[in-house]
Amino acid sequence: MRTLISTAFISLDGVVDSPGGEPGYRNSGWTFKDVEFLPEAFDIKGREQEEATAILMGRTSYEAFSLVWPDMEDFADYKVMPKYVVSTTLTEDDLVSNWGEMTILRSLDEVAALKETEGGPIIIHGSAALNQALSDAGLIDRYHLLVFPLLLGAGKRLFSETDKDTQKLKLVEHEVYANGLQKNVFDVVR
Repeated sequence: MRTLISTAFISLDGVVDSPGGEPGYRNSGWTFKDVEFLPEAFDIKGREQEEATAILMGRTSYEAFSLVWPDMEDFADYKVMPKYVVSTTLTEDDLVSNWGEMTILRSLDEVAALKETEGGPIIIHGSAALNQALSDAGLIDRYHLLVFPLLLGAGKRLFSETDKDTQKLKLVEHEVYANGLQKNVFDVVR
């Protein structure tokens, strides 16, 4: 079984909306506007590219990332990985042609089936709604969270507000940086 890893830039109050400057959100770009950049705090991002064997995204994140990531040197390792987009509306004609192998998945059942295949970790970038659905369905195995010392208030959140049983997490790696960022890596306890 493959490990499904959710990776996120997240504010202390749980917001993951538009960390890189995507338009339409009042606090867009909060990861680089409001907190001093320390390269060591982002080392986990390079490690994720080395360890992941595939990327999973929702439609909205795919549409944002596919415009810039294929040509970015910072994300070169992702270009050659298989990419899976969970969407009920995208068609093959909507997919970009310069970003390697891509497959559209139509349901969480198809994500669960993907997890059952041979291969290494699958990393989820962005994709707030998808993360919520996957978490609620018990499909996420690990969280890589870079927690920013900010309270953003409104915005898309990583975790849903679904009334559900307690889900235990085990902290397996953590670090605090001089700029207030916290790296927290949690395994989901089954």
